[in-house]
Amino acid sequence: MKTCNMILTLAFVFAVAVSCGKKAETDSKEVAEEQNEEKFDEKSDEKTAEFVVNAADAGMLEVQLGQLAASNGTSPQVKQFGQMMVDDHAKVNDELKSTAISKNITVPSALSEKSQKVYDDLAAKKGEEFDKEYIDQMVKDHKDAIDLFEKQAKDGKDSVFATWAQGKIPSLQHHLEIAETTQKNLKEKSK
Repeated sequence: MKTCNMILTLAFVFAVAVSCGKKAETDSKEVAEEQNEEKFDEKSDEKTAEFVVNAADAGMLEVQLGQLAASNGTSPQVKQFGQMMVDDHAKVNDELKSTAISKNITVPSALSEKSQKVYDDLAAKKGEEFDKEYIDQMVKDHKDAIDLFEKQAKDGKDSVFATWAQGKIPSLQHHLEIAETTQKNLKEKSK
């Protein structure tokens, strides 16, 4: 019995020692960024990969928050907007991923720690508070996405991704308009 306990203790100590020696790579976005940095020598290729990783993370967040809104939203407008995010962004995410794969760019497979925190914070909200926080987040996220995509369309050195980004801007602007209208309606309703 003492020998068995001693072996288990030594195994545990060894496992802890080994795991302390390695940095855990849990943030899928960071892992993708590091893999892309290793693949590409040209700064322009790294910038394109950075755009892809950021767009993929943002797109995954939109889909997951949309699913949350479709199920947890109380306002019909919020539920409908959430479902639209799921439908529209899932298609865009698939396009982005397949184009990235064809260009040998690694995309994150899960939300970044920052995006996961946004999701977790919203998932903790209920009722009208959820609706307000969700739609506020959608306004912010779509403004950020438009900036990201406009920069890629204007300055991107990879013509495939520059053209792709340019083609997505009208849809992002449409989403922003709907989000802002919903935001305004929710504010008027709460008065």
